[in-house]
Amino acid sequence: MAGRDYYQVLGLSRSATPDEIRKAYRKLAREKHPDVNKATDAQKQFTEIQHAYDILSDEQKRKMYDQYGEAYISGARGEAASAGRGGPHVRWSNVGGQPGAGAPDFDMDDLSSMFEAMFGGRAAGGAAGGASGGGPGAARGRGGKPRRAAEPEPETEPVRHDLHISFMTAVKGGTETLQLQSEGAKRTVEVNIPAGIHDGATLRIRNAFSKQGGPELLLTVRVGGHSVFQRGEGLQLGKGNDLFVDLPLNMAEATLGAVVTVPTPDGNVEVTVPPGTASGKRLRLKGKGIRSAGGEAGDLYAVIKIIPPKADDLTADEKEVLRGISSRGTSPRASMGIE
Repeated sequence: MAGRDYYQVLGLSRSATPDEIRKAYRKLAREKHPDVNKATDAQKQFTEIQHAYDILSDEQKRKMYDQYGEAYISGARGEAASAGRGGPHVRWSNVGGQPGAGAPDFDMDDLSSMFEAMFGGRAAGGAAGGASGGGPGAARGRGGKPRRAAEPEPETEPVRHDLHISFMTAVKGGTETLQLQSEGAKRTVEVNIPAGIHDGATLRIRNAFSKQGGPELLLTVRVGGHSVFQRGEGLQLGKGNDLFVDLPLNMAEATLGAVVTVPTPDGNVEVTVPPGTASGKRLRLKGKGIRSAGGEAGDLYAVIKIIPPKADDLTADEKEVLRGISSRGTSPRASMGIE
């Protein structure tokens, strides 16, 4: 059975539910049982189906198989064989199957699982959940004591790495290529970066070092900075889907109002600045922030920064005009009690 994918054995996808696994097994068990199936390799087919069901119907075993594939199965069989020595084994020739010296042994775990599938939960010798105890398909050793299932192999310690990406890759998503080396061999792995990922997030990559399994690769995302944009959530930068950008205005634009260009992750847009806009005011561009992989869109805030002209660039007349303008009206510091 080495090399045969257990999901293919049962005709299932890897996303199959426990109920789908159970139904597929019952159907195949009836079709491929040696009493019904007259093919020369009927016993081999049925054995393969039984092993596939034993692994995929157990949540922990299925998790280990999904992660390590055949490498886990080989280890689990070795442990099961060791744990089961001395326990009862039954040949199909003894229970109504086709006789033959070459018929393989079946552990009682396999036998009771088959009866559960074929007869709706009734194990040989009585109804499910009866006096024998343990429920349908319960495996029992000598003296009626339940047999302990083989413990799965401990999971391999994951390999941890930092993954440095650009600010715009974090905003828009993308693909990063890693060069890994394992046991002297190099391997190229493509990592999909979801849109909106934040600095410090962890990406989990399975089978990064070998198609046959191996340790998981845990990538800690490190997002670089940007010359224009800052990410934030309210006033706390570094979180959320909102973006902030400084929007410089000259005195005339801030005083009289203007239509100016504002950058966004999707390109430049035109924004109207109302007359009398003070420095520090935020102009909100709804939905122009980060759109995450989940579809949520943040806003972009253009923060006004008024840039005065250099005094050396002004003529004497222009300086007088500015003094005249600033002398009219109240002092901008009046609200602080300062003239």
